[in-house]
Amino acid sequence: MEVEVKLRLPNADSYHRVTTLLSPFHVITHRQHNLFFDGAGSELSSRRAILRLRFYGDDERCVVSLKAKAVLVDGVSRVEEDEEDLDPKIGRDCVDEPGKLGLVESRIMGRVKEEFGVVGENGFVGLGGFRNVRNVYDWKGLKLEVDETHFDFGTLFEIECESSDPEEAKRILEEFLKENGIDYSYSVASKFAIFRAGKLP
Repeated sequence: MEVEVKLRLPNADSYHRVTTLLSPFHVITHRQHNLFFDGAGSELSSRRAILRLRFYGDDERCVVSLKAKAVLVDGVSRVEEDEEDLDPKIGRDCVDEPGKLGLVESRIMGRVKEEFGVVGENGFVGLGGFRNVRNVYDWKGLKLEVDETHFDFGTLFEIECESSDPEEAKRILEEFLKENGIDYSYSVASKFAIFRAGKLP
């Protein structure tokens, strides 16, 4: 179970103020391309699951993820997540021809076939996706991910923090934002849900 605090920043100004304040604690910046897939008969989405391929940079890394049963309440997200690395070239082939996902030999793809019944070359459909710039910071014992997410219909700014004690992480983050006069709100939808809705919340 992945548990994360998710706080939305209202605009680019707030985002730049946060990243400037956190700059001494910057660890790495990831440029991500997230692409999503479902079964041709909605076998995954009908059971609140989704398959994602995430490419990093110039395809130096690809991670396949299976996410299920996401719940987001008061800025705290809980989701069942399983992920593993996939050869980026195989990943790109699957983006071009989603049916090739059915031929991929991997633990997660085995789960998709066994648990959700998505099989064969005609079993998968691509849903599209979005790009994300993720700045990672090591701050006050927390790993903060500050995202600038580019959808076709707009840009979302968000702070994420995975934590075993999300209420305490949220308290520390809210205190930091309030002290610095930075507006924020609790995220009300996952990036995938926003992408599927076709508009910013």
